[in-house]
Amino acid sequence: MPDPDSIPAADLPPRTVRRVGGWAVGNRGDDEHFAVSRRCRHQLADLAEGSVDADGCLVCPWHQSRYDVRTGEMVDGPRGFLGYHGPTPGYSGLVRLVGSVLRLRVGRAVRRGDDVVVTDRDARA
Repeated sequence: MPDPDSIPAADLPPRTVRRVGGWAVGNRGDDEHFAVSRRCRHQLADLAEGSVDADGCLVCPWHQSRYDVRTGEMVDGPRGFLGYHGPTPGYSGLVRLVGSVLRLRVGRAVRRGDDVVVTDRDARA
């Protein structure tokens, strides 16, 4: 029976992210795996549907907020609000401030054989 907190490593090529239970699990590149909570701090988009950029940050699929997957901190964005996609300087700054305090929960994703297994590493919500 498959472990609900694991994913085949073959399903995580470099710069991808997938859903594993309550986690957004990805590969920053060179098999450097990560696990963070799935809900964006901006408008609760599912980060498992996002992408991993060239810097290894997780990018929200809705308004391109960027997260450092090692700390869970929002480092950039958002670039829009609701259905609008574009500049929102004051609003984006406020959301970034909130995102730096209310970080994503960071888990531990480790390779075990052919799988990447996720364990809870901290208690942040």
